[in-house]
Amino acid sequence: MKELVIISGKGGTGKTSVSAALASLSESTVIADCDVDAADLHLVLSPAVMESGIFESGKLASIDKSKCVSCGRCLELCRFEAVKNNDGIFSIEETSCEGCGVCVHFCPVNAIMFDERKCGEWYISKSRFGTVSHARLFAGAENSGKLVSLVRKKAKEKTSEENKSFIITDGPPGIGCPVIASITGADAVLIVTEPTLSGEHDLERIASLIKHFRIPFFVCVNRFDVNEEITSRVEKKTLELGGIVAGKIPYSKIFTQSQIRALTVMESDCVEIKNIIKNIWEKICHRMMTI
Repeated sequence: MKELVIISGKGGTGKTSVSAALASLSESTVIADCDVDAADLHLVLSPAVMESGIFESGKLASIDKSKCVSCGRCLELCRFEAVKNNDGIFSIEETSCEGCGVCVHFCPVNAIMFDERKCGEWYISKSRFGTVSHARLFAGAENSGKLVSLVRKKAKEKTSEENKSFIITDGPPGIGCPVIASITGADAVLIVTEPTLSGEHDLERIASLIKHFRIPFFVCVNRFDVNEEITSRVEKKTLELGGIVAGKIPYSKIFTQSQIRALTVMESDCVEIKNIIKNIWEKICHRMMTI
């Protein structure tokens, strides 16, 4: 199987719109949404959940009030101010607990439990374009990189199970842990950028990260006609960094209009945009077959 991960150096470049459009073009694809902190690919694909499970990571302390003797040792030792004292009744604030375990270790009466922390949920769903592996990280929860790895693992399992040949992964923006978890071991990466100073700068950062992992990468300039001077610089910089310019997409309101209708741009009537994205997809597929 081949995996293409679509990422961007910053949010708002149109990464998810492009991901959804490319996913609609392949008949042998499993789709993975690895932007678990702010997942929105499902808004366009409208997947129906078939399987789900709880994602656990790290530990969470909680006080067994039947054993607690209100000695205050946990309150004294907690450096994250997670322990609260309400008229001698002690409790631990879930959103403040860092799971360090100090209170558990030093409690004189073993009144503090230390259970696995529920951080999110993962899903395997069916969409009109095939199987989708996606997830939701709970508000304030951590370890999104680990959840990204789980989403990719589930996608690969479904790809083998369904005898598919391709995985299209909508990755998160930026260069942090979730992005690293999204691209590690991928066959190729598509960077969706925009012709702005911040887009140009972030392209260099994300391209440097991809080169570190020695992964071939493509670049797509979205809304290229907003500033064609910067677009030219982005194309030049892509070649200097060893990437491939996959194509350029002009500004069009059809993207927003399609999203409002919960459709991909490939399901619209805009022939120009559809042909451009088809050409981008064909160019990427042709090059990936040689990797």
